[in-house]
Amino acid sequence: MDPVIIEVAVNGATRPAAQPQVPVSPDEIVATGRACVEAGASIVHQHDDLREIRAGGGGPDAMAGLGLAAYTGLLSSHPDVIVYPTANFLGRTLAERWDHHRVLAREMPGQGVGRLRMGLVDPGTVTLGSFEYGFTPAEIAEKWEACRELGLGASIACFTPDYVEAVLAEHGSRGLPQGSLVKFYLSPDFGLPPTAQSLDHYLAMIDGSGLHWAVAVLGGDVVASGVAALAIERGGHVRVGLEDYAGPRHPRNEELVAEVADLARASGRGVATCRDTARILQLP
Repeated sequence: MDPVIIEVAVNGATRPAAQPQVPVSPDEIVATGRACVEAGASIVHQHDDLREIRAGGGGPDAMAGLGLAAYTGLLSSHPDVIVYPTANFLGRTLAERWDHHRVLAREMPGQGVGRLRMGLVDPGTVTLGSFEYGFTPAEIAEKWEACRELGLGASIACFTPDYVEAVLAEHGSRGLPQGSLVKFYLSPDFGLPPTAQSLDHYLAMIDGSGLHWAVAVLGGDVVASGVAALAIERGGHVRVGLEDYAGPRHPRNEELVAEVADLARASGRGVATCRDTARILQLP
């Protein structure tokens, strides 16, 4: 089997009041990202501070500016690491919510930072507590096409089996953007729970598709649940980080990465380097 790709989601909506080690500012994201790459992560995903985005005008340029600050620092020391942002939760239209990807794809090479190589595609809608998050079918179609246009692998978040059905429909009709990674989000709060049965259900859905996949546990612990070890055993990859983690500990992101890296090494598969990850996913 290929070595295990480890993605780290360093912050999300997690705040320091809940997890004191969570990074918020670009400088904090840089420091955390570097430590995570050194611990075994090859993909780094961040959310930007909504207060700073709002202060900058709330649009794609404001969000891209914060992402660019983080990526400049991280890629200066680890130029092969794969980075990608989240959606702009202040936006209402698709352009307001997603077009910071376009700004980053243009500005990163222009400023000598490197390239944006992945883009966020969430192919559905889910209710998270009292918040409904998602995109319409027309918006999802636009994001698939934008990833192809910009040469981005799609980072595909699958909150429920319906999302996987949408992925398979796109894969069957046009093929996913080159370099795509499908992630099964297991959770005690939505979709399927973090169990072997849930993972096997998702794997049965994509059987024969040839898609690259990873597993995450949102609102739990991907290692303590046993799901990370199961994914590694079954040939998949793992997402971890303080965006997802919920538990009694106050770990650093790099500690969570190291736990998955230890499982990957113990399995005999080993840990994918950044270059390994680009090769495995065939990133443009």
